[in-house]
Amino acid sequence: MKTKLSVNINKIATLRNARGGNFPNVLKFAELVQEYGADGVTIHPRPDERHIRYQDARDLKEVVYTELNIEGNPIPKFIDLVLEVKPDQVTLVPDDPHQITSDHGWDTIKYKTKLADIIREFKKAGIRTSIFVDPVPEMVKGAVETGTDRIELYTESYAKTFPLQPEKAVAPFREAAVLAHDLGLGINAGHDLNLENIAFFKQNVPYLDEVSIGHALIVESLLYGMENVIRMYQEKLK
Repeated sequence: MKTKLSVNINKIATLRNARGGNFPNVLKFAELVQEYGADGVTIHPRPDERHIRYQDARDLKEVVYTELNIEGNPIPKFIDLVLEVKPDQVTLVPDDPHQITSDHGWDTIKYKTKLADIIREFKKAGIRTSIFVDPVPEMVKGAVETGTDRIELYTESYAKTFPLQPEKAVAPFREAAVLAHDLGLGINAGHDLNLENIAFFKQNVPYLDEVSIGHALIVESLLYGMENVIRMYQEKLK
């Protein structure tokens, strides 16, 4: 099964915001990553708009013709944005406004009711839903109770352990993916995946629908060029 590649363009927006103005142009880069072979575009607008802005999400709806995935903590402002834009997928992430980046998945048992209410609203609007979870069987089972369509496995622990102990690193993700599939959930993955570790992850984690990669892909593009890097990822994801 081909795993789809969604490119997170937050870092393009970070570079733009560092100097003001509109260079680099986020919309142009969204067009380019699709032209270069990406299967989708991911954005993660945060309340302080330090990279992707809420208006970017509205504007990107007009240029993303593959799949638009909007990630974020489902605060009221975020929920309103998603219902306005109606992306192909919304990924719910339990990040604090002051976090540099996401660092954990949902406690799907503790927040079951909250997540279920929000997911129900998104699904009524025809938006596929996914929730960020750690590779813990109890959290995967809890995700089913929320009504979500998919989970996104949070892969930082895999990336940290992979260089020295690849089999140990991937084992909990393999187990979580098999369980999620058996329970009827689709499976996404993301965070710190890169050209060095993505092929092993793909080979050892079954039923993987989609990966979302941003920071590493943009850094690798500085070395090899974005078009080349996207093609390299697609080859490894076959």
